[in-house]
Amino acid sequence: MNLDGRLESALDSALSDEAIGTAPPRLVEAVRYAVFPGGARVRPRLCLSVAAACGESDPSLSDAAAAAVELLHCASLVHDDMPAFDGAAVRRGKASVHARFGEALALLAGDALIVCAFQTLAKGAGQSPGRLANVLSVVGRGVGMPAGIVAGQAWECEQNVPLKDYQRAKTGALFAAATMGGAAAAGDDPEPWRMLGESIGEAYQVADDLLDANGDPEIIGKPVGRDVALDRPSAVRELGQNESALALRRLVEQAIESVPPCQGQTSLRKLIELESEHFMRLALSCRAAA
Repeated sequence: MNLDGRLESALDSALSDEAIGTAPPRLVEAVRYAVFPGGARVRPRLCLSVAAACGESDPSLSDAAAAAVELLHCASLVHDDMPAFDGAAVRRGKASVHARFGEALALLAGDALIVCAFQTLAKGAGQSPGRLANVLSVVGRGVGMPAGIVAGQAWECEQNVPLKDYQRAKTGALFAAATMGGAAAAGDDPEPWRMLGESIGEAYQVADDLLDANGDPEIIGKPVGRDVALDRPSAVRELGQNESALALRRLVEQAIESVPPCQGQTSLRKLIELESEHFMRLALSCRAAA
């Protein structure tokens, strides 16, 4: 089974009738609506790719780690779209969860997805229980404090926001959880994989900032112009369009070079280069057309 097939199978299992089907029906519907159909699934695919490059010996734990990362990402999008933060009515080309189900169910759906992510990890570690603590640690660090996605969201509530800290927490942290979680699931030391995740995460955020400034909401599937409207920090607002574009290219190059020595190093570098081309091309083409 290819990586995409493995991931969708793991997500289907995490949100199956057996796992959550007895919950209140509208909550079940809201949770599944938040996850399916998915976006690019960049983070969990990266998690599986790193595990494979490290010579994974327990695919069930790698699948669980990847699914957990995606469930946490989906939870963050549900909460991020709510009126208390972005107030976005559209996500992935369809109504956001709160727009479709109301604020109360959206809040509960996001909370449920967070819990489900860690339940999925626990269930997936049956063959490698000795690796679970390491995987839980790196994934948990990517979402909590002091510098996970919760902290990244909280920076938006501060008066003075260091751009680097904000982007590293809001976006880079979960990418780092993906790369480090993949390594830990494969039984490797996760720390050498931190820079790869943080570099890709920062690149992805710069690309998102460029799309917010120049993108077409019909193409990217969500509202644009939100950074200015909500007075949020962004690479474009701080560095300008040209410097942001240069920074994006540098970060992708840094990510490719930062892949640690492993049996799949060459193939993983090529994969990252190919994957990065997509969001770079979209971000830079929108900038050129603006």
